[in-house]
Amino acid sequence: MISTYELGHQPLHLASPAGALEAAGHEVGVLDVAVDSITAQAVSGYEAIAISVPMHTATRLAQDVMSRLAVIAPDVPVAMYGLYAGEGSPDLTAARFVGEYEPDLVDWVSTGAGAIGTRISVRTGTFQTPVRRGLPPLDRYGKLEIDGERRVVGYVEGSHGCRHRCRHCPIPAVYDGRYRIVGAGAVIADIDAQVEMGARHITWGDPDFLNGPRHSISLLEEAHRRHPDLTHDLTIKVEHLRERADVIPRLAAAGTIFVVSAFETTDDRTLSLLDKGHTAGDMSHVVQLARLSGIDVHPSWMPFVPWTTPEDVVGIFRFLADHDLLGSTDPVQLSIRLLIPRGSLMLELAEVARTIADYDEELLSYRWAASDPRADELQQTLARRAEEAAEAGEDPVVTLIRMWRDAEAAAGGDPYAVHPPPAVTVGRPRLTESWFCCAEPTGVQLSTLGPASGEVTSGG
Repeated sequence: MISTYELGHQPLHLASPAGALEAAGHEVGVLDVAVDSITAQAVSGYEAIAISVPMHTATRLAQDVMSRLAVIAPDVPVAMYGLYAGEGSPDLTAARFVGEYEPDLVDWVSTGAGAIGTRISVRTGTFQTPVRRGLPPLDRYGKLEIDGERRVVGYVEGSHGCRHRCRHCPIPAVYDGRYRIVGAGAVIADIDAQVEMGARHITWGDPDFLNGPRHSISLLEEAHRRHPDLTHDLTIKVEHLRERADVIPRLAAAGTIFVVSAFETTDDRTLSLLDKGHTAGDMSHVVQLARLSGIDVHPSWMPFVPWTTPEDVVGIFRFLADHDLLGSTDPVQLSIRLLIPRGSLMLELAEVARTIADYDEELLSYRWAASDPRADELQQTLARRAEEAAEAGEDPVVTLIRMWRDAEAAAGGDPYAVHPPPAVTVGRPRLTESWFCCAEPTGVQLSTLGPASGEVTSGG
């Protein structure tokens, strides 16, 4: 099994199916091309190859991996599995397992890895404890920066899918408002194993940690009971933080130090069209609620949709400054442009229908152009600045101020009037991996696989 990218974490979507396949009696090898090399020798001797594609960036990179496998392992059957397995050119692989993929993946291997097309499943299943043997050590992946040190980070998921149907999200196209829990025994055993491997912090990758609050909070509290010095970060909707304010102190007491929450934009009309279930006022409210319990909020954003104006983007930067969020925001977030994969609920909107073009097999999205050409130009400027700054190791707050000035200039304002607010809290806990699942791959990411023959090397 091959992984291309899991947000800078040791790949759970290699470890979990490895557990299922080994339980079914198969011998499994794993390769993460985010940190190691893909060569003819690395894939030699295997009867089948399966590539994990849990997100957009991973799938873009997987297309290159499959093209290279056609050269270095032309006779080995290849499958794709994960949320995005239905995307990409159908010529590259004849077996695709979308959603709750593990049973179908095991069946495919057990029955000879034949061509069976695309299978989509969200049925409830059981999970083995992930097998992380053979994966690169945790310290080769992203770290948590906190209190002047870098801590090794582990990664788990207590659930898949989501009971919400935000229009821009790829999950509803597969799960349609449903979510599936992972058994407590498998999750806790995996946390124990990662702590033994050196993890001092755990990222919970559930699409929304409070989809099933009783299940998820019990898992978190059990992990805290067993490892009281372990810290955690979670992903939670603004709507859930607003409605379940009573659980925020419990999350903090169990070691949660920050929460990622999909703010998306400060424009209430756009939030309504995206069916987010919150307003800009709610965003202000939950920031204060979380801080009362000592939890930072790390907002994620999607500034660029077909009707975005530069003035809308300026509004986001001003919100960050007003709420002291510059120190807990990754610059790439302010450059993210809406992706519209097949089946996206965005296709239901008239505002999208007016701007959409053909589906692009390489980009894995329908093409669209902004109704305000200034917005497309600004997005390209911000994306380029975020990528260059990340590669240079520039302080994120400095990058955000530069990007803010770009936005002010695009909106016809005075970029020189933008100055760092006097109250920017620095030193907030953050992960060193700054890219996100819905961001376009960087030029470095897309170029690291090298040529389609010989020693093919991927970056770290």
